[in-house]
Amino acid sequence: QDQLVESGGGSVQAGGSLSLSCEASGCTYARNYMAWFRQAPGKEREGVAAISTSSGRTIYADSAKGRFTISTDIRGNMAYLQMSSLKPDDTAVYYCAAGLLWDGGRWSRVEEYTCWGQGTQVTVSS
Repeated sequence: QDQLVESGGGSVQAGGSLSLSCEASGCTYARNYMAWFRQAPGKEREGVAAISTSSGRTIYADSAKGRFTISTDIRGNMAYLQMSSLKPDDTAVYYCAAGLLWDGGRWSRVEEYTCWGQGTQVTVSS
């Protein structure tokens, strides 16, 4: 899989904010969506948010609505995730992903994405 490069993350207290960035220029596959996933210990990887790089349409998991904001740069080579009002349940490794989706309804499916980052740890303490 082609590599994306994530930055940001770290440790914060509950109620705090963090920002993640993702560089996608290393993804040589065609793509029209970028997304953020997360995986907590012992749990499956889950979709957090996705954005269409052509229309700007954003989609959020229920757990992220109202607290997280996904965005991209104008060329679609960078993706960002702004997280606020963080909770201990948000603790996980966060992954950036890029893919070519024919149906935005499948945005949270891991198999829809061809490029992935190596992940960045986000730890929220109570």
